[in-house]
Amino acid sequence: MSGGLIALLDDVAALARASAASIDDIGAAAGRASAKAAGVVVDDTAVTPQYVQDVDPQRELPIIWRIAKGSLFNKLVIILPIALLLSQFAPWALTPILMLGGTYLCFEGAEKIWGAISGHDSHIESVVETHEGQNESKGDGEDGGKSPEDKMVSGAIRTDLILSAEIMVISLNEVASEAFFNRLLILIVVAIAITALVYGAVAALIRMDDVGLKLAGKDSAGAQKFGRLLVAAMPKILQVISVVGTVAMLWVGGHIILVGLDELGWHPLYEFVHHAEEAAAHAVPFLSGAVAWVVNTFFSAVLGLIWGAVVVLVITAIKAMTGRKEGQMSTRHPGSTATGRHEAVPADHDPRH
Repeated sequence: MSGGLIALLDDVAALARASAASIDDIGAAAGRASAKAAGVVVDDTAVTPQYVQDVDPQRELPIIWRIAKGSLFNKLVIILPIALLLSQFAPWALTPILMLGGTYLCFEGAEKIWGAISGHDSHIESVVETHEGQNESKGDGEDGGKSPEDKMVSGAIRTDLILSAEIMVISLNEVASEAFFNRLLILIVVAIAITALVYGAVAALIRMDDVGLKLAGKDSAGAQKFGRLLVAAMPKILQVISVVGTVAMLWVGGHIILVGLDELGWHPLYEFVHHAEEAAAHAVPFLSGAVAWVVNTFFSAVLGLIWGAVVVLVITAIKAMTGRKEGQMSTRHPGSTATGRHEAVPADHDPRH
């Protein structure tokens, strides 16, 4: 009797260890999958604050919360089932789909760089134009019953669908060899974790200037100075995030294209980058891993820029042939900036009122 009980307890302990190991494996795989989607995540974090630009500060966090819920719905209810079905029954389709997402990332990065060179921030202004255009053109149409905030949130969630699809497909590609149930759990973890990360970071970013304003109103001279510094720094911080997001998009998008071309049977580019990595690693053996990563990232970003520039040229040519004017951008509200809600913050004045 006692021998049977001990054997049973051993079996339970073994099952517990196996379950714990499986959970650890799922967490580790989710971490790897999330890391591969870094370019899209940074871009999402950089762009999302623009949705609450010129919005009543009391509505900022509720709007971000509504967009976050919509983003989670996109990932879990719309994208996840489609991605899992493809990976189970048509895994050959993942590489082309992934390359389409990579092409979109390269296009976005190249368009941002072209916007900076030409003096127009195409990505951000297109967001503003889209939402203002919806507010003006749909006032008496199909969305006539919606408030401007509802229309803006709906537009933001539709835009998020593209970014979320890229995140989920990139993540899925990293765990395609896992069992179906593990893939499901990993992607659920990735969806929840990335949504919380992106929109938590956005919520913190858009409230930083409010923290600064409160500090600027304190009696302490040090608190006032730090508060003014914090508010003045926020547009610059968002600009840095935007630049990092652009580079990350080109790197991730270019790497997806590089690997995808190799998997589809065209090897020269991948082999060239691989040989360059090996040569750099041999040249600096004590930092071989880091140097190889830098070389791969550099060539991936260059490829992403070239690939994206070609797409921008093609789209520009199509617009020119169809008679569409690229310069039709809506005007920003007075006092707003491309990277923040406030331009200047006097010590004794709240610029929102």
